[in-house]
Amino acid sequence: MTVFSSKIVTSSDSFAANRQEMLALVDDLQALKDRAKQLSERRRARFEERGQLTPRERLVRLLDPGMPFLELFGLANYMVDTNDRDKSIPGASSLAGIGFINGVRCMIFASDSGINAGAMTQKTGEKLRRCQDVAIDKKLPFVHLVESAGANLLKYQVESWAHGGGGFQRLAKLSAAGIPTFVVLHGPSTAGGAYFPGMSDYVIGIKGRGRASLGGAALVRAATGEISDDEELAGSEMHATTTGLIEYLAEDDAHGLLIARDIIGRLGWNDNCPKPEVKSFKEPLYDPEEIAGVVPVDYRKPYDVREVVARLVDGSDFEEFKPRYGSTLVCLQANIFGQACGIVGNNGPIDPDGAAKGGQYFQLCDQANIPLIFLNNITGYMVGKEYEQKGMIKHGSKMIQAVSNVRVPKITFYIGASFGAGNYGMAGLAYDPDFLFAWPNAKTGVMGGEQAAVTMDQVARSGAERKGIPVDEEALAAQKKRLIDHFDSQADAFYTSGRLLDQGVIDPRDTRKVIGFALQTCWEARNRVLQPNSFGVGRL
Repeated sequence: MTVFSSKIVTSSDSFAANRQEMLALVDDLQALKDRAKQLSERRRARFEERGQLTPRERLVRLLDPGMPFLELFGLANYMVDTNDRDKSIPGASSLAGIGFINGVRCMIFASDSGINAGAMTQKTGEKLRRCQDVAIDKKLPFVHLVESAGANLLKYQVESWAHGGGGFQRLAKLSAAGIPTFVVLHGPSTAGGAYFPGMSDYVIGIKGRGRASLGGAALVRAATGEISDDEELAGSEMHATTTGLIEYLAEDDAHGLLIARDIIGRLGWNDNCPKPEVKSFKEPLYDPEEIAGVVPVDYRKPYDVREVVARLVDGSDFEEFKPRYGSTLVCLQANIFGQACGIVGNNGPIDPDGAAKGGQYFQLCDQANIPLIFLNNITGYMVGKEYEQKGMIKHGSKMIQAVSNVRVPKITFYIGASFGAGNYGMAGLAYDPDFLFAWPNAKTGVMGGEQAAVTMDQVARSGAERKGIPVDEEALAAQKKRLIDHFDSQADAFYTSGRLLDQGVIDPRDTRKVIGFALQTCWEARNRVLQPNSFGVGRL
């Protein structure tokens, strides 16, 4: 047993400054999420007038009270439709995450019809497909609460339509894999959206509100001259009695959600997965609340990543692998909620020895079936003559080779910088981590803005020298400012999360809880037995 002895002085000025700056970013994160919530709430009176629950009320009614819910892609579409940070609305007009319904761990995706009637943004379809991918990979029943005006034709993009079919293809794949899919039809689901109920295994329609059709009454009249009302063309009662599209007809939103909970509870879903062994564990000796003061917001300020780990792992107890070799890559053996974990963090750029150590450690964890947790604060692999001659490319490639091919769960957090190939070696987005979250201070990209600006400044000066012309210092200063602004604006955690380059930005103080939830989800997926079929369940 090796309990870490923290050197952090929680009464120090530096701790207080770090904490103040980090919590200010956490407040910014919450304010962004509240922006979507408040916009949706403006339509509350309209929902109540129609006898409906608001989208967030539907989610609450669906989930088991008091059980954890892990939100996914909460900032999707932020800074995508507009460059105005003060007006951009995160969330992509939808709510999504993993939660429990009648004791069953499920993936839930809900239209936020309080915002533009649930019309799709540029990133709504991608958010849906990414959630479906999680459901497939983690063997989670997929529950979709539908009420959407469909695609926003004023912002039509052909690639959105081309990729959009992937949402229906994934519903077919889920069903064929033996993973049930559900739709609660709270409102309209028109044109392509009609295939959400059409491709799902179980459909619950709300009487008088739920509608599904390839064309609405107005479109049908314009195309064919046929006059019909929406209820006889698309209504839940018609589908429940005439087409058979709807299996369960509900009186209102609350009733529909109760039916969904009941159906899911009757599947015997948990009978097909053994219950995990209940293991005893100790809470960290150092409070996770202190993380906000341990980590500087500025990634250029050094700190010991072990101080973070001591506030995440059971009993603040861990053993370090090769501590004196390749020391800027920190590899630790620990437990989190009783689950053995390999934890990898950074105390500076990775040198050839660190890369070789990392590759070996990843393979050892894979051999022992131990999940890997990556804490990214990495500016990259070391450069320069000394490191090139020591085989930086070769050893860095070993590390990337290993992280690409390990079979154990990988859970990644961007907790500071995550630049260049360092991001790759530390299981960044392209390396298919099972879960990937960012802290609000995180910066990601090919390199930092200052580094990019200095690099291009040197290139320009070398070019001027070769040509024998004077350097335009004013132009170079302007270029430097442009490059710093360009790179740093795209590195911001809120910006990158808006583009779904992670699964969400979290409060750093919640990291231990998120790891625990993610580990449980991965364990359940790997131990669940499915009953797959060839083509998915067809509607007969």
